[in-house]
Amino acid sequence: MATDFDIAICGAGPVGLTLAVHLVKHGVAAARIVLIDAKTLQQTVHDPRSIALSYGSRQILERADAWPIAATAIEQIHVSRRAHFGRALIDCAEYRLPALGYVTRYGAIVAALHASAEQGGIRMLRPAHLSALSEQDDGVTLQLEDADGTHSVRAQLVAQAEGGVFSEQTVKSLHRDYDQVGLIAHITCSAPIAQRAFERFTAEGPLALLPQDDGYALVWCCRPASAEMLLQLDDTAFLAALQQAFGNRLGTFRSSSMRLAYPLGLNAQPAQTPRTVTIGNAAQTLHPVAGQGLNLGLRDAAVLARLLSKQPLPIGLAEFQSSRQADRRTTIRLTDTLARIFASSADGTQSQTLLGISLGLVDACKPVKRLLAQQMLFGRR
Repeated sequence: MATDFDIAICGAGPVGLTLAVHLVKHGVAAARIVLIDAKTLQQTVHDPRSIALSYGSRQILERADAWPIAATAIEQIHVSRRAHFGRALIDCAEYRLPALGYVTRYGAIVAALHASAEQGGIRMLRPAHLSALSEQDDGVTLQLEDADGTHSVRAQLVAQAEGGVFSEQTVKSLHRDYDQVGLIAHITCSAPIAQRAFERFTAEGPLALLPQDDGYALVWCCRPASAEMLLQLDDTAFLAALQQAFGNRLGTFRSSSMRLAYPLGLNAQPAQTPRTVTIGNAAQTLHPVAGQGLNLGLRDAAVLARLLSKQPLPIGLAEFQSSRQADRRTTIRLTDTLARIFASSADGTQSQTLLGISLGLVDACKPVKRLLAQQMLFGRR
């Protein structure tokens, strides 16, 4: 078994797989790349979480031969503030695109990328747990634990693409450790609007409804105490609470799947050494407002693959760090600042009224709306 590689990628989720496949597309030999993941493939492809992909992310997946996949197109995004006048509507027709983005499942993305990586001959070690990492002047040693025991591999570069993905937590743990919680479920309603996504800001955080299958994927961000209450409600009471928070734009909410809660946080401190680099959620875990976390990570992977194929270490890593600062900074500010501003004061206050009006001004000012849409669709690559 080969134990010496040019590039070791820790994390075989969408970002790590995209990096591996794009490296091969740019001419790096597949035999010189290894993907390491603690989960089995079956554990990952059965992950049912709903994911919002931007149109730019579709382009990245297309270049990785991982598109098309089962997905629902988003043609419009309706952004509003609960109980206040003012809204912004972004329509794909304004930008001459077939869609603004797509709603799919995490497992579907991984399955498509894994098939592409496997076809390309990329080596994968899974399930294998990374127990230690030691960096030397001439390379990096990774200590791995798997079913056969403990062994090590060497690489010239390690890309950390695993981390920052929060798992489902108990309500008690959420309440103790986090300021905000994301409650997720699949919702059906009486008057769905085809291909339209909703981002509705409330006093506790954004409430997103993303078109998927016969209804909507719900991501409801709120404080831990509210999440605890919402999780304990029966379906009828929960749907009534959702109706109160969202309004009647989609008619009456009719059904809900099992509800799950995940803690939310912002980690924006990408670490880098001469022979290691972090990308995706390992580098920045974003608030889910606007659904930009995975999209930013896929851009990380695409840019890193391009630069590593052209520049030797450490020049390639230095150029990557410099080239990704603007996109990371803009996306992080967009997501975290929006969430904090709209949740900073209660409904009915003057500041919230002004913020609601500002959405109307963004909608009316086409250059500003175009800049916002450009960042959401493509970021900076």
